[in-house]
Amino acid sequence: MAERPDGDPLVELIGVMARLRAECDWKAAQDHRSLARHLLEETHETLEAIDEGASSGDWTHLREELGDLLLQVYFHAAIAAGRGDFDIDDVAGDLLAKLVRRNPHVFGDAEATGAASVNELWEAVKAAERPRTSVLDGIPPTLPALLRADKVLDRLARRDAEVALPEDDGIGARLLRVVVDARELGVDPEQALRDAVASLLDDPPEGRPDTRPDTRPDTRPDTRPDTQPGARPVV
Repeated sequence: MAERPDGDPLVELIGVMARLRAECDWKAAQDHRSLARHLLEETHETLEAIDEGASSGDWTHLREELGDLLLQVYFHAAIAAGRGDFDIDDVAGDLLAKLVRRNPHVFGDAEATGAASVNELWEAVKAAERPRTSVLDGIPPTLPALLRADKVLDRLARRDAEVALPEDDGIGARLLRVVVDARELGVDPEQALRDAVASLLDDPPEGRPDTRPDTRPDTRPDTRPDTQPGARPVV
């Protein structure tokens, strides 16, 4: 890792954001809602960088995108601080308390060995903190459909609820069954589909032309002159 100048960059960033909010008209005009699209964009760019790093072994792009994502956290915290709601220290303090509280096998006397056992312990502590009355509580409706289906199925399984899968052969029912199969295999269906789509777009090996035929219909307009008898020339 690179040598760092004197000072704490995370602390310095608080002051930089405060100054930008005070002296930059665009940044001063933003609020939580106006920044929502940028948070979404940066999240997807971070996911892209993760896929690139996993493929190439070069994680430089991820470092950059994590910085952009961190900017969104600091930006929202600066807006909240200006309103007197909370600041970045409150955000970090809440996170620290949550990590200690939900990892009693590390910071307490609970016992859990293995990733699956640790995950169950986390979910148990979380459920005690936030009792839910619906399977959908806390699952954003805007999640990608495969991810949302996976989380709903997980919630149902934790309730020991009997899941009656659709019996029809429609696309939606078939996709849901694919998610069920993925869960049984321990596969993230969202990541698996992203990987499969990426494989469709892989460039041909270097030095070899892509000879695959283009099967897409030609939608370009026909600009050739009409040579039928009596036709007027195109001018």
